Amino acid sequence: MTISEDLRIGVYVCSCGSNIGGVIDPAEVADYARTLPGVVWARTNLYMCGDPGQNAIRQDIIEHRLNRVVVAACSVRMHEPTFRACVAEAGMNPFLMEMVNIREQDTWVHGHEPERALIKAREMIAAGVAKVAYSQPLTPITVPVTKTAMVIGGGVAGISAALDLGDMGIHTYLVEREQSIGGTMAQLNKTFPTMDCSI
Repeated sequence: MTISEDLRIGVYVCSCGSNIGGVIDPAEVADYARTLPGVVWARTNLYMCGDPGQNAIRQDIIEHRLNRVVVAACSVRMHEPTFRACVAEAGMNPFLMEMVNIREQDTWVHGHEPERALIKAREMIAAGVAKVAYSQPLTPITVPVTKTAMVIGGGVAGISAALDLGDMGIHTYLVEREQSIGGTMAQLNKTFPTMDCSI
């Protein structure tokens, strides 16, 4: 795969209060990011996910004509939707943004050795920049979903699952290999402690 356009990558390093900034110097990481191929802008913020941080990203995309963004902050699970929406509001395809988790995967686990945490943060950001350089714009599609389910096994758990799915309005098929449903319960005469009939 080749890069078909001139790269203008912006790198954003979050301090996350003291979660990241208490272990490594985000400004030093941003300085390093500026030396990476394709990076034309880098900055830090105390909380990049907050309004001031997001506003800075949106303004920089327009002002510096950025066509890729790398956010070095916390987990993708926590804030990927936040930053994808942020770059989209500035007119950038949201899939041209890459997150690098320098909190959980770096400063939280290497807080006792800040020098090595700094080296790791640099390497992670370099990897994020290299990856986003090859990112292509994507367009979300809508796929029809058929609300139908199949439950395999007509034991107590299978029957219960099929009934729950049916209560949710989902057309459900219950498949059992034996001639009758009930599983192990169907083989019992009475159940403890009430001694009721098992079926």
